[in-house]
Amino acid sequence: MRYVSFLIKPASSACNMRCRYCFYEDEAESRSVHNYGLMTDATAETLLREGFALVDPGGTVSFLFQGGEPTLAGLGFFRRFTARARELCPEGASLSFAIQTNGMVLDEAWAEFFKEEDYLVGLSLDGFRELHDLYRRDAGGHDTFARTRRALGLLSRHNVRTNILTVVTAQAAKRPDSLYNELKKLGARYMQFIPCLDPIGEARGGRPWSLTPEAYGAFLCRLFDLWYADWAKGDWHSVRFFEDHVNLLLGAGASSCAACGQCGSYFVVEADGGVYPCDFYAMDDWRMGTLGHDALADMAGGDVARRFLQWGAEKPAECASCRWRGLCNGGCRNDWTGHESAPHNYYCDAFRRYFAHAEARLGEVARAEARARAGR
Repeated sequence: MRYVSFLIKPASSACNMRCRYCFYEDEAESRSVHNYGLMTDATAETLLREGFALVDPGGTVSFLFQGGEPTLAGLGFFRRFTARARELCPEGASLSFAIQTNGMVLDEAWAEFFKEEDYLVGLSLDGFRELHDLYRRDAGGHDTFARTRRALGLLSRHNVRTNILTVVTAQAAKRPDSLYNELKKLGARYMQFIPCLDPIGEARGGRPWSLTPEAYGAFLCRLFDLWYADWAKGDWHSVRFFEDHVNLLLGAGASSCAACGQCGSYFVVEADGGVYPCDFYAMDDWRMGTLGHDALADMAGGDVARRFLQWGAEKPAECASCRWRGLCNGGCRNDWTGHESAPHNYYCDAFRRYFAHAEARLGEVARAEARARAGR
């Protein structure tokens, strides 16, 4: 494999926050085992050895740590994992490390480690205080915005590569200007906006934070206007959602599986060594096997993996005649609603509205990027 990617849950579903919209807490509750504890060094060793055995000469192996809250595994775990990865990495192969964190436990030692080891740190921050503290509270029910902002400042002082991840709730969708401008004021150059999820098995739209297609479409259009205006005047900010579509127009592929319409692009590894094909499907029915008991290569080519890839390759029938099929690719399978025989992407109307609104300017940005790349 040219690219081998892992999303690792070193502290399983454990977390020091109680975000009301947390999708992984909801997902873990649907499993027979809610929390698999902390990943051992022995499990990490097996993961590394089997992962490196899969990579082609000159290929890339990437490790993204997520949760729950992955920092609860302790800085010592990350030091040992990273050092061992560098020791075992095959000659000529490339490594990349990233972590998604709420920032609650970050201190100077963590920041120095991230800088020394060149980690990309995704920090979960919902824009401004009022919006962030509405749903992102700690285990004691206290506000967390000030602590998250402190973590951002700490990472900035140490020149750690940082990406801000913001969950788009019903409330956030109403305030794209405030959200985008506040993130810029905080110094964010890399931003990622993800739609909020409703609990598994519930009809969409019934929670206070639920994001409707209408609200999401309006949000995407206004956010694009703000992003494009900055780009046009040379004030570049990275918004992953828009840049994925620019890259698709360039034929370069997208950075997210939702944008490229391809499931199964990485392995999810739970703390006990359990392997799953997707973060949204780390549930019992989709467990591919367990490191130490099953070979990763066998899991990658096994029945569960094949079933998941085939399932993810299917698209709603309406996609076939959609003019934006090449940019949308059906979206994330997790957003499909309706009967299996007639699936529909819940956010289809939002995406259609956004593409119609942004198509010409996306093309403009793509052409400018093509010229820039040709001149390098």
